[in-house]
Amino acid sequence: MDNTTLRLLPSVEEAAGQPALRALCERYSAPFIKNFIREELEAMRRALRAGAPAAPARAALTDELTGRVRSRLDRLFTSPLAPVLNATGIILHTGLGRAPFAAAARARVMEIMAGYCSLELDLASGKRGERNEAVSGLICALCSAEAAVVANNNAAAVLLALNTLCLNKEAIISRGQLIEIGGSFRLPDVMEKSGAIMREIGTTNKTRLRDYEKAITPQTGAIVVAHTSNYRVVGFTEEPELAEIVALAHRHQLPLLHDLGGGVLVDLRRYGLPYEPLVQDSLAAGADVVTFSGDKVLGGPQSGLIVGRESWIRKIHANPLMRALRCDKLVFAALEATLRLYFEEGGLPASHPALAMLAEPAGQVRMRAEKVVEALAPEVKNRFAVTIQASAAQAGSGALPLEKIPSHAVVLSPPDGRAEYWAARLRGANPPVLGYIQEERIWLDLRTIREEETPALCSALSLALAERSTGSGLTGDDRAGDDRAGA
Repeated sequence: MDNTTLRLLPSVEEAAGQPALRALCERYSAPFIKNFIREELEAMRRALRAGAPAAPARAALTDELTGRVRSRLDRLFTSPLAPVLNATGIILHTGLGRAPFAAAARARVMEIMAGYCSLELDLASGKRGERNEAVSGLICALCSAEAAVVANNNAAAVLLALNTLCLNKEAIISRGQLIEIGGSFRLPDVMEKSGAIMREIGTTNKTRLRDYEKAITPQTGAIVVAHTSNYRVVGFTEEPELAEIVALAHRHQLPLLHDLGGGVLVDLRRYGLPYEPLVQDSLAAGADVVTFSGDKVLGGPQSGLIVGRESWIRKIHANPLMRALRCDKLVFAALEATLRLYFEEGGLPASHPALAMLAEPAGQVRMRAEKVVEALAPEVKNRFAVTIQASAAQAGSGALPLEKIPSHAVVLSPPDGRAEYWAARLRGANPPVLGYIQEERIWLDLRTIREEETPALCSALSLALAERSTGSGLTGDDRAGDDRAGA
């Protein structure tokens, strides 16, 4: 093409002087808007040089430029972080933020974030305080631990503990425990970055106590035991009891670090679920340092809790990495309120959302599904075959990896066979609805939809599935990570 059309494009300053873009420059930072204008002008020039059709007049090209800048702003200010309705049946869904906060935790966060707080001030003495004291007493009382500190997630807790116990020393660990968690994040990588020298022992399925003993040398810093929370090795297997490994470590004056992954503080068998190791059990077995997550079964904010013997926790707390990995006031506020719930165990299922979902009888879930179907708009029921089916929910985030929790789902069968299209429509609803696709049908598991969320779910379903749309919205069935990432 010739340069005639290119010369019709306005300059940056000329475009910024147009009423619509001038208004944007006045509302936002002028250099910021002008940078967008500059970049969009360059994109238009490239398109024109490549032979793209162009408007024949400067005014039309200026209007196009204005539209492009507005669209750029819209994309910038459309947050990918949005509340969603989780109908995947995965209670602790990593992609959806894991554990939903209890009402008490939400209220406490709102209270603390409203202004200043005594995060690192001792109000009694007026001197500098320690932020971990907001929760350390509660944690120790619940776990019967001597001391506790908190990092910003469990990977950080493990990194911090290993760096303190095993810097430039060997950390003995069974090959069967070298786990990989979500996002291709591997325990061996954390151990390497901690400065520990990993010493693998045993085999994938069998590690004996003598394997641990044979590996101990003057270069050993600690023995590490990692709970395989996101999988199970079954069949021809062998692993010593934790107490046996602890006794061996202590005979050689070595600390034992137990990474539990998820933090379970109450016996899940009371809710009809399989046993999961308790933090209290690890400490009772003699583990010197125990690490676990705050945002899994514990039900709090993203955090990594470190509990154990005071001598070791004091060293971990003094590690310079502690400052880099510490939590802020909002995490401490939410964690404090969540931990307080555990002192009234009888009320936990009513006050703790994650435990409530784990413990709810399947019959109650079905009743909620029936209410949802009844409230659907007639247009939806006319377009889709809507049924209620028995389903299998999951704890998620590595907890109870083999357990399928009986549940019920509202199942939508599209007559046009375009399950992916309609699932995309649901993800674009307000609020977004995430289920999963199975056998070309959309499954919406009601175990992870709370009673107070059902009106919003019914409204979103009716609007998203009753309306016609010209866009395809096809993004595919994404079921990675937690088995069901959300259709």
